[in-house]
Amino acid sequence: MKIFNTMTREKQELKTIEEGKIRIYACGPTVYNYIHIGNARPLCVFDVLRRYLEWRGMDVRFVQNFTDIDDKIIRRANEEGTTYDVIAERYIEEFWVDAKGLGVREATVHPKATENMDEIISIISELEAKGYAYKAANGDVYFRTRHFDEYGKLSHQPIDDLESGARISIGEDKEDPLDFALWKAAKEGEPYWESPWSNGRPGWHIECSAMARRYLGDTIDMHCGGQDLVFPHHENEIAQSECCNNVPFANFWMHNGYINVDNKKMSKSLGNFFTVRDVAAQYGYEAIRFFLISSSYRSPINYNSEIIEQGIAALDRLYNCESALEFAKKNGGDGSADEALKASLANRREQFIAAMDDDMNTADAISALFELVKDINLALRDNGLSTEMCQEALDGFHELTGVLGLLYERKQEVGDDDAQIEALIEARTQARKEKNWAESDRIRDELKAMGIVLEDTAQGVRWHRA
Repeated sequence: MKIFNTMTREKQELKTIEEGKIRIYACGPTVYNYIHIGNARPLCVFDVLRRYLEWRGMDVRFVQNFTDIDDKIIRRANEEGTTYDVIAERYIEEFWVDAKGLGVREATVHPKATENMDEIISIISELEAKGYAYKAANGDVYFRTRHFDEYGKLSHQPIDDLESGARISIGEDKEDPLDFALWKAAKEGEPYWESPWSNGRPGWHIECSAMARRYLGDTIDMHCGGQDLVFPHHENEIAQSECCNNVPFANFWMHNGYINVDNKKMSKSLGNFFTVRDVAAQYGYEAIRFFLISSSYRSPINYNSEIIEQGIAALDRLYNCESALEFAKKNGGDGSADEALKASLANRREQFIAAMDDDMNTADAISALFELVKDINLALRDNGLSTEMCQEALDGFHELTGVLGLLYERKQEVGDDDAQIEALIEARTQARKEKNWAESDRIRDELKAMGIVLEDTAQGVRWHRA
């Protein structure tokens, strides 16, 4: 498998530190609000990456953090007259509602920043002892950015260009505008933890360095996140981690592209800011997931209602294929198309793998899946699949949809009226055999009033709830 490495700006063969194992750190949310569709993209993209690697037989240790102490969390708590931890726990719970709705699996570990203060303080102390960190007069601790000669290597920005955009804000006591905070002394009324420098809390960047080291080691195989995190967040993680540990921080850096809304950058000020919860209320979660993984993960994507509706139509095709196979399996065809479909399953599977091995090209992988759908529908058209082949096709179909994390939202449960529906369908079938068209139409109208949609196929009558 080849992955585009942000560090080298080229596709590279994925080689891991330990053969057959991979350690991945993916930046998680700052929990002060519901997640928006921009937050959802890395969740879904890197969930697919993990699923694919596991499907290919790798042992994946996947760590995704929660930033549960931050200026935004404190501000939200002050606005509501409560404490930071109440806000954080509330939105961690809300995160799980949306993440599970999107079909995102739990990480191996979901560490919280506040549970890793000892590790954070240890790293800052090591950096201070080596001369990379210094305490300001107000109790803040900063990283001496210019002491790391390779600063800017991930974002590919010369330090002179970075310097031109750097500023010292009011209340900061830095030696250099480029220096960034490792520890922030608490202002009056703010939550704090005791440290050698002051009662305070960690900077954002050091939290991820500490959690990556604690749960994955000094050097990790891959670090993932949104494109917006390349600078300064990931650049700063590299600087502090490599200066502390004296080894490379991550061998691969994988970043997903931005989301625009109606071809404009999503922002609250433009009024085009959408939470996952709001979009899911209108379209369902699976339509969002399909939209987020249907394009190359590195490309910017454009959100609008038309694209989501196209995704719903595409999901309909997948669900219809699944339903058709399930129905055909009950009746069993003549098997005339078995060998052709068996060959198609193998070919489409290889096509799918080739796409995913090429920098996780989910767009082409989904194309391979829909080619398989066409092949299945063709085989079913003339009742050409045996019961055994229908099951084999279902297994192969579910194997690929499972890697993408699709077909989980519309699982039809057995209803109390299923027996009544089946009896009505049987009566309609008998009426049609007797050419009693009036009775056939009456039963169809009765089923329609019950919200039942009928489909006449070569294998018989299929039905589903509208």
